[in-house]
Amino acid sequence: MAKRNGKRAEEGQYAPLPYAVLKSDAWRHLSGAAVRVFLELHTRFNGSNNGKLRLSYAEAAEALNMGKATVQRAFDDLQEKGFVVLEREGNWYHRQAHEWRLTTKPVQMARGRLSPTNDWRSWRPEKTERGSETERCGGAVVPFQNPCEVDGSKLEPVRAKKRRGHGSGTEH
Repeated sequence: MAKRNGKRAEEGQYAPLPYAVLKSDAWRHLSGAAVRVFLELHTRFNGSNNGKLRLSYAEAAEALNMGKATVQRAFDDLQEKGFVVLEREGNWYHRQAHEWRLTTKPVQMARGRLSPTNDWRSWRPEKTERGSETERCGGAVVPFQNPCEVDGSKLEPVRAKKRRGHGSGTEH
């Protein structure tokens, strides 16, 4: 990169995403829309305005070319997984957007800075049953036989119904 007067040329702002965030269960379970909303919200952060990041659902929907309902689900997902916190609700009649706080960034206060809360670290996915102890009835694969005996039914092979053709027996 070229230097001017001993300084590097301006690269502009960027959004650092540490591997701790990217490899966390919370990040990997975010929807694609939630990741995009998080990055859009992060572009509003200037280093000292965390907790006062304003982004309305309508503004995010327009900027990201998504529906308002999708944006709302994305914000819910981000809140559930601990990446953002709603600091102050907006007011539609006074045309004020919600104010958000990124949990990955420090908050500037009058008497110093508060460390990031990193709420996303405590999020854990719901456990799903796996392995040989799970019930095999009701799988997603088309069964060769009726999979479970329910109410006295017996196992029978699944067979297609035969139709009697009319005419010569050849297809047209």
